[in-house]
Amino acid sequence: MNDSTTPKSPDAGPRSGVTFRSLLTGTIMAICISTGAPYGNMVLRGSYLALDFSTAGAIFLFFLLVLIVHTGLGLIHPRLAFRREELVVVYIMSIVSCSIPTMGLTEYLLPIMSGATYYATTENEWGLLVHPYIPSWMVPQDFTAVKYFYEGSPRGIGISWEAWITPLLAWIPLILGIYFSMICLIVMLRRQWIVRERLAFPLVQVPLAMVEDDDSGRALKPFFRNYLMWCGFALPLVVGSLKALHNYYNFIPTVITQTSIPMFRNTAVLQIALSFPMLGFIYLVNTDIAFSIWFFSLLMRAQEGTFGVLGLSSPEKLWYAPPEPIIAHQGMGAFIVMVLFGLWTARDHLGDVWRKAWRGDDDVDDSDELLSYRVAVFGFLGANSLVGAWLWLAGLALWIVPIYLAVMYLIFLAITRIVAEGGIAAARAPLIPSDFVHSTFGNETLGASSLTALGFTFVWAADVRTFVLASVANGLKLAEDHLAQRKRALFWAIALAIVVSIASSIWAVMYMSYSYGGINLNGWFFGPAGGPAYPFNFVTQELNNPDGPDWTGWIATGVGGSIMTLLMLARHNFLWWPLHPLGFAVSAISLTNYITFSVFLAWLIKTIILKYGGPGLFHRARPFFLGLILGQFFVAGIWLVIDYFTGMTDNNIYWI
Repeated sequence: MNDSTTPKSPDAGPRSGVTFRSLLTGTIMAICISTGAPYGNMVLRGSYLALDFSTAGAIFLFFLLVLIVHTGLGLIHPRLAFRREELVVVYIMSIVSCSIPTMGLTEYLLPIMSGATYYATTENEWGLLVHPYIPSWMVPQDFTAVKYFYEGSPRGIGISWEAWITPLLAWIPLILGIYFSMICLIVMLRRQWIVRERLAFPLVQVPLAMVEDDDSGRALKPFFRNYLMWCGFALPLVVGSLKALHNYYNFIPTVITQTSIPMFRNTAVLQIALSFPMLGFIYLVNTDIAFSIWFFSLLMRAQEGTFGVLGLSSPEKLWYAPPEPIIAHQGMGAFIVMVLFGLWTARDHLGDVWRKAWRGDDDVDDSDELLSYRVAVFGFLGANSLVGAWLWLAGLALWIVPIYLAVMYLIFLAITRIVAEGGIAAARAPLIPSDFVHSTFGNETLGASSLTALGFTFVWAADVRTFVLASVANGLKLAEDHLAQRKRALFWAIALAIVVSIASSIWAVMYMSYSYGGINLNGWFFGPAGGPAYPFNFVTQELNNPDGPDWTGWIATGVGGSIMTLLMLARHNFLWWPLHPLGFAVSAISLTNYITFSVFLAWLIKTIILKYGGPGLFHRARPFFLGLILGQFFVAGIWLVIDYFTGMTDNNIYWI
């Protein structure tokens, strides 16, 4: 019988992974991450499992799910095991959850909301300079409730929810609007990045390997039957366990994996740090990208040192930026050009998206997208109307709102591109949006009300080392290979993970703060010199030092943008050109200094393997490097569990 007329079974073709079982499992994983990650870094003060784009907590739990639960169900009966599509949905929900509780939102939101009151003193002048411009609906008004949040509530009092209801109801729509707009944005760019440009997305290669099947019919996935993977897994397991055991018993030797080398008369420092996950991630990216990352990073250290020796410096004060403001602005120029060049490259595709959204063009197919292009485009515009209105009501001058939002999305897009193409698991902006705005226009132009509103944006757009846009981008790469045309239902799985994670993480932080007292937990998230104070120190510093636009910053931004433009043109016009522009953009990020040695080592190993073993040896060795990633995140997670049962604290063995 002709194949074209053969009846197809109901199971033929790709199936949706969004089932009751996958949603339930993904929800459980999201709750574990959004409550366990804050508990781990606040009470146990151990390894951060939701700190960076590597989403260590998601990989740790997914490893246990696939190796133990899935395999166990398969041994009982093959039909009980999770389908591959279901596992993909569970993992996507997990990585989205990782972007919320720690550096993504909650552990900044609640302390900043309350820190404006708790840490206000006569000396810092917050009451005089900041408080008059804070709308009452943005922060808790009951000082006793705030005091209990930081110092712990008396026995029998519990959480003072009534003081938090109004500000939480004001903030949550803003956060949901930002997250929805991020999802809409990546839907519009998905086909360009994944299908047309074929970015590597190194950070999803471990879960991709874990869900792959073969024809053996065995319950245990082939990834876990590869001895090279277990060899790579064992290396960080041993090193991490020695570090952990040293904290229990000081006679057990530890392993030093980090040091530094001062250079240029101690005006610059080169960090030498071995990161097993970065070895694995960079092994998966192109060698020219890896080479460019460490090359430009070394060049940036030389620039810092030269500036230090010559005494070249800007007096400008920036937050969450490299030590030298000139370098921060230079990096921002590179970010601007990288994003604008990427949008220009994608202009044909974005034109298709707009025509489909506006006119319903039948020649443009969006059936394989998470959302239709019409929903994505108008959802993005609608969500940002909400966000813009919120910022205006918070005190930001109306003319600044679109500028701030443009800069914010530019930074988020640039970092997401760096993560997707370069495999950089730890990155943040060289210049946060608030600093860019005040530096560009001057604080005299902005005024106290706008500066105060910009201070509150530190909650979601300052020291942010993971966010929903990057997580969904990685998730869509997984969905591309395993969910095919059935992505629409995935949106609701992602939305469920976001809502559950916000609710769970807020409850967890509130419970721990009122139980233990925030000041007794994590010093950075609750201390007077940490996250709660930065936004309001930013405001008072700008108000006490009125100035106009920072022209040095303008020049440095132009220089960085010009260099990036030349690198982009060289990359696209000369096949022999060895330097990838992404390396220059990454070099201005302060965290890059800590991964340079690992990037260099991975580049060297991969270059040797390709030269003497060719692509065949590269692919055979790949499981070893995936094992390095998995082993580091497993040892960090398992020792958190051990520390919980033993009561050990300050046992941090996680590194990127």
